Amino acid sequence: MSMIRDLRAAVRPSRRREDSPSYKYEAGPRQAAHANSAIVDCGVYRDGRRVSDHVTPSQAMTSVRADGGFAWIGLHEPTEAEFAEIAREFGLHPLAVEDAVHAHQRPKLERYDDTLFTVFKTVHYVEHAELTATSEVVETGEVMCFTGRDFIVTVRHGGQGSLRALRHRLQDDPELLGKGPSAVLHAIADQVVDGYIAVAGAMQDDIDEVEIDVFSSGSDGKGTGGKGSAKGGDAGRIYQLKREVLEFKRAVSPLLRPMQVLSERPMRLIDTDIQKYFRDVADHLARVTEQVLSFDDLLNSILQANLAQATVAQNEDMRKITSWAAIFAVPTMIAGIYGMNFEYMPELKWKYGYPLVLLVTVAICFGIHRGFKRNGWL
Repeated sequence: MSMIRDLRAAVRPSRRREDSPSYKYEAGPRQAAHANSAIVDCGVYRDGRRVSDHVTPSQAMTSVRADGGFAWIGLHEPTEAEFAEIAREFGLHPLAVEDAVHAHQRPKLERYDDTLFTVFKTVHYVEHAELTATSEVVETGEVMCFTGRDFIVTVRHGGQGSLRALRHRLQDDPELLGKGPSAVLHAIADQVVDGYIAVAGAMQDDIDEVEIDVFSSGSDGKGTGGKGSAKGGDAGRIYQLKREVLEFKRAVSPLLRPMQVLSERPMRLIDTDIQKYFRDVADHLARVTEQVLSFDDLLNSILQANLAQATVAQNEDMRKITSWAAIFAVPTMIAGIYGMNFEYMPELKWKYGYPLVLLVTVAICFGIHRGFKRNGWL
């Protein structure tokens, strides 16, 4: 039970953020040897403890092969030239290396000989004071993991998904790190999925806000755009949210199958004590996937309701225009009749004929106006 508590504490997400590549070389002397490369950190772990600093990947693997343990090499947006030496040292497959260098991959799990290649999409919620039709809601990045018997190579793309805090937490738990590279892979997967949960909760708040705005502007017929009209910007905001939900779904949905494979299929590269914890990650991911799919359905319903409100508002405007046109048709018709210049016109020679015609015209117009008003057209 103590191991379970330690594992959950070790993979608990941190709010620390190291955004820029320059930060990774300012944390201390450990990174000084790699200041001119894409390598963020390179360390050797034996019995769950870090035993070497200031080493190159080649030196790390030499130490591991001689004395045991495993090496953890972290990179940020490496070029082909920077990654070529590491790929040769660890025997990484060229197809996986190409994916890791060029990025923009779907979340996936692939096996190349004795190496597992895993792609995670990291998602970060972009804070905004007010949701608009151009607001960016989520930012995405990528974390790719090459997991072998005695090494794990992590490649990060984008400003999100820093693993520095995760590395420090794992180093504070030697019992967990003693399980080898699979413990690191699980911790990364758990941190990524916990990030999905946080983003899903924030997006739920945005969707609730849009839903309230749409239905409050149309339920009582009084919106900010005038009586009977919905907010003019609601459709744009809803469509923008749908685009952001789609980007979120592209990060979440494809990862579900790889997590199920890691939790269900026995693998030589995954410690049996660690594999059971992938089930918890898969369960959380399934919940987020269902939530994201419900976001899409809910936004479709909100958009249809918004369009229906716009149609109702347009119909109401057309009724008003038609009503006034009918009212003005009466004096137009009477004026047209008396403008035909016939000699024998009703009340043409009468002293009070002109006032009478005006009075009749006003009375008819007033009666029509009352009728339209009573029926809700005006």
